[in-house]
This record gives sequence, C-alpha cells and structure tokens, in this order.
Amino acid sequence: MTDITLLDGSIGQEIVKRSGVAATPLWSTSVMMEMPGIVGEVHKDYFNAGATIATTNTYAIHRDRLEPVGMADKLTGLIDCALHEATDARAAHGSGRIAGSLGPLGASYRPDIAVPMELAAPAFADLVALMAPRVDLFIIETAASVHQAHTALEGCRDAGKPVWLAVTVDDSDGTRLRSGEPLSDLTPLVTGYAPEAVLINCSRPEVVAAGLDQLKPLGIPFGAYANGFTKISDAFLQDRPTADSLEQRTDLGPKAYADFAMGWVAQGATIVGGCCEVGPDHITELAARLHTAGHRIV
Repeated sequence: MTDITLLDGSIGQEIVKRSGVAATPLWSTSVMMEMPGIVGEVHKDYFNAGATIATTNTYAIHRDRLEPVGMADKLTGLIDCALHEATDARAAHGSGRIAGSLGPLGASYRPDIAVPMELAAPAFADLVALMAPRVDLFIIETAASVHQAHTALEGCRDAGKPVWLAVTVDDSDGTRLRSGEPLSDLTPLVTGYAPEAVLINCSRPEVVAAGLDQLKPLGIPFGAYANGFTKISDAFLQDRPTADSLEQRTDLGPKAYADFAMGWVAQGATIVGGCCEVGPDHITELAARLHTAGHRIV
C-alpha cells in the first residue's frame, strides 16, 4: 500500500464550462468576478470525488494579465475571492489542503516568454505573500522552460510553505520541456531550491511516463496531472488567447485517464490528478481505482 496524494482536476476550464459564457483572455478570472459561486462548487465537487487538495483559481491572476484591461487594482480582491471559495469548500467538506496555484507569466505553453529574473521573481513573490497565510502549499504550474521554473522558484524562496514545481512537456517527447530543454536540466534548480515535489502537468498523458522516468532520479516525490486537449493549437500560442482555441479530446474518458494515472503510480508517482479537460468524473474513477489497488489517498 502506498500513500497517494490525489489532486483535483481542471479548475479554470471547468469553471468556464459551467459558466456558459464566452471565453475571454482573462479565462476563469473573468467568470469568478461575475459568478464566484461557481468556483466554490467546482472545489466541492472535487473534494466529493475523492481529491484531497483544492487548487486555487489563481493560475491566471497576474498583474501582467490584468494591466492590459485596466484591472491591475483588482489583483488583491481576486486573490481574496479565490482563496475564500477554496477554504469555504474545504470547510464544508471537513478536510483537505489548499494549494496556491502560480501560473506562468504572460501566457501558457510559451517558452519564448522569458521575463527577466529581476521582474519575474518579485511578481511571484507578491502573489506568494498575499496567499501564504491561507494556503497549505504552493504549486508552480505549467513552467515551459528552465528559465520560467527558475524565476518562479526564486519568487517562492521566502514562501514559508512547501513548494511543488510542475512543468509542461513537449507533446511528442515527454523527456523535454516545451522549450526543447531536457528535463534533466531542472536538476540544478531542484538541488538549489529544494521544492518538496516535482510534477508534470498540462501535457498529453501519452508522453508523461517518459518524463516521469527523468524526474524519478531527482530523489523527491514526483507525479503528474495531464490535460485532455487534442493539441496546443497555433491560435492559442498568440498574444492574449482564449480557451476556445483549444479542443477537448473525445477519447479520454474517466477509465482511459485512470489507466494512464495508474501507470504513473506503478512508476512510483505519489501525486496524481488532472489538468485541463479532466473533470470530477475522472477524479472519481481514479479515486476508486487507487482504493481498489490498495493505496491510501492522503
């Protein structure tokens, strides 16, 4: 029997889907401003599905995303709203941990965006300071290059809470970041910053296993939470994209996704869950499979 941390699944995409409104460059942030209750319901559904962690809806709450629409002054309020929805859902459930999500600056899947350290690290540090009193850990999500991982880790240096690093890998080669750099290039960062876990996220599940083989020698807890997109489209790799540029797979139902995740557990992964387009039904199935296999969800 192994202790497995079961993450939730898609947060942003699930919120946008449930809202029924047109996608915007602010993604789930715009939904939270108008319909915050949806965020809390998503968290509750994942807890009820068996997840033990609620990931805050803060992935896209960055000044560099809010400033172009004249909303930089809303950052603190949005952070507070996201934390409120997550903590209330946990209170209703009676257990669980809150993970503060730190998404990439600029946009996702864009290794070409390399904000200088002297600007990027303080941007992350500001978010960490706002969230630290109310979260149990931080997850740096979807780092697409060594530079992106480095700046985010530097910004978390004084977090005072556990930090997990999650990176996104090439759609056809799970041993490489989307920048083309091998995952082994993360070794100095892991050694120097000592994150408590390293993960692969928001990547095709088919390529995750190869990446986990590269992470395992780092000697710290590792795992994965993959997405359910057909591919990362060229349209999404433009400035200020909207989520309707991405297409959901039709061949990745709960059982198929659980097959992949159980394979990662067999490799030694102790943290699993889902990312975009992986919903509560997927987490329910994965929780059941973990229990059947004799693992304990913690």
